[in-house]
Amino acid sequence: MADNINIASIFDVRAIDIDGNECQLSKFKGKKAYLIVNVASKCGFTSTNYKQLYEIYKNYSDKGLEILAFPSNQFFNQEPFDEPAIKEFVKKEYNVDFPMFKKIYVNGEKRHDLYKYLANNTPGFQGYIQWNFAKFLVNAEGKPVQYYEHKQNPVDIVPDILKLLNGE
Repeated sequence: MADNINIASIFDVRAIDIDGNECQLSKFKGKKAYLIVNVASKCGFTSTNYKQLYEIYKNYSDKGLEILAFPSNQFFNQEPFDEPAIKEFVKKEYNVDFPMFKKIYVNGEKRHDLYKYLANNTPGFQGYIQWNFAKFLVNAEGKPVQYYEHKQNPVDIVPDILKLLNGE
């Protein structure tokens, strides 16, 4: 993991949102917990994850949770859509209203700075995203505290989210 970047937290990262606008992730500062997920529209995990992420967001966003979703097409072309089509798909199929961003690379030489930071600073993370719907739980300071593989359903993460929301 030789990604040499000068980032102290997720709030130091710039990203392009799903509508093509550049933004600093610091605009999301002030929440108690963040769940960062690499997403895809044509994956076997799509339906379960988007449904559960939507429910979690609906139940906990007003209590201090933010979900940030980053589409990626690095896994067998399972995010073939462009950004307007992704946005339309997730809104129509899953009623998604949490922040989404432009497609990015989560692995390799073109890995987005956010994922470089997460790869180098998440306890227990081995440095390589294995599949769509890998999840990083980040605290109020913008520091990653836990990584969950793609097989982990979002609802199973709720106890860890609640700990952060309750200040534990």
